Amino acid sequence: MTELDLQPILDEIRHPESGPRQTKTLQSRRSPLATPSQQIAALEKVSLGHTCLGGDFSAAIAKCGSGALVSGAIEIFQINLCKLCNMTCRHCHVDAGPDRWREVMSQETVDACLAALDRTGAHTVDLTGGAPELNPNFRYLVDECVARGKHVIDRCNLTVLLLQRHLDLPEFLADRGVEVVCSLPHHRRRNTDAQRGEGTFEKSVRALERLNGVGYGNGDPKRVLTLMVNPVGAQLTGVQCAMECEWKRELERNYGVTFDRLITLNNMPIARFLECLEANDGLESYLELLVNSYNPTTVQGLMCRNTLSVSWDGRIFDCDFNQMLDLESRGLDGLSAWIEDFNPKNVEGREIVTGRHCFGCTAGGGSSCGGALHDTTD
Repeated sequence: MTELDLQPILDEIRHPESGPRQTKTLQSRRSPLATPSQQIAALEKVSLGHTCLGGDFSAAIAKCGSGALVSGAIEIFQINLCKLCNMTCRHCHVDAGPDRWREVMSQETVDACLAALDRTGAHTVDLTGGAPELNPNFRYLVDECVARGKHVIDRCNLTVLLLQRHLDLPEFLADRGVEVVCSLPHHRRRNTDAQRGEGTFEKSVRALERLNGVGYGNGDPKRVLTLMVNPVGAQLTGVQCAMECEWKRELERNYGVTFDRLITLNNMPIARFLECLEANDGLESYLELLVNSYNPTTVQGLMCRNTLSVSWDGRIFDCDFNQMLDLESRGLDGLSAWIEDFNPKNVEGREIVTGRHCFGCTAGGGSSCGGALHDTTD
């Protein structure tokens, strides 16, 4: 997809008012960490021999008695539609932003995803980005998935709903029963703006009001509004059920907005959050926290075991985090795979590609695209 194809979208999101800018992308700054191999090298060079597991995720899995981490049947088909976004948040593991227009999924690859989806038993299609709504094929893909009877999730940054070209998007999503999973770091303005840029919280509340206005967040199973919360700093997320009660109480009391459920996600030490950790000399301590908080009860529910992640260019990955680190999935034939050549028999039962970053999903209560895996801080 060319810059000219995206010009109407780019003209709007490049305007300063389109979305808060807490930082710039690693790519636009030509940071060494814009290269996935450099991120992996930064994680691997940290000395973790003194931790309980020595920083070896494979050893941690083996200790559970399961040998290697192996996938099961595909239940969730996750599609990363783009790295293009109207925001540049300081914690973003995708390094998304308004300058990432080159990484937008084409119509041909979207159709290849649909053809592959038809060959699986997946019940859910999880659309993510960047801001997936900025892909010109977003609505087409939603309609095609709904027509197939799939549960569709839109991972939304909220502020994208205030763009002029997306003012009707809440109604579009509501009419099709799409679950909207919205990222909101905190129910307080200061904490949210610190991570996502000044003005984010105010715009997020306005977007939540619009979603409430079309029936989201009121207990309707066909209009589910989910908030996704990640810590503002270098710490593990809190207890999901307790946080949900607090968020519901504070947002309704102070702003009159409601939502259905809350899910939590630990910050992954990659891309821009990795940069923040290095800038504050906090990488070693954060990795120590993740490793020493390893929770074996989370392993069974890891998203990589039932999810297939497709990148904007059609490559297949075990999860969204591996995708951002360029750690391609390996089929049973040992080769990397593309969605155009998808064969379900080659990917179900494959060994999952892992690394030190995987401790982020198994620390504390665990962390996945569906929230906590074991809701406790013990």
